[in-house]
Amino acid sequence: MDLQHEDRDDIINRLKRVEGQLRGLQAMIDDSRDCNDVLTQFAAANRALSRAGFRFFSATMEECRRNPDLADAQGYSPDALEKMFLRLG
Repeated sequence: MDLQHEDRDDIINRLKRVEGQLRGLQAMIDDSRDCNDVLTQFAAANRALSRAGFRFFSATMEECRRNPDLADAQGYSPDALEKMFLRLG
């Protein structure tokens, strides 16, 4: 399902930030940074990735609302959407 342009851009930007956080984590580990600092960065990256996933799901739900026939054709029944959502948790 195609997302609205602004939704797609927002999600891509979030993923790019996560990508930067992951590179930062790699550098922190290479530099033997303090465990607490590294774990704090891991937690931040995990939260950011989760938020990007929830944003993607939210945008998908909005597209299903806007195009119910397309959602049905792609198998996005309420049960299927619930299963997808639960995978994020």
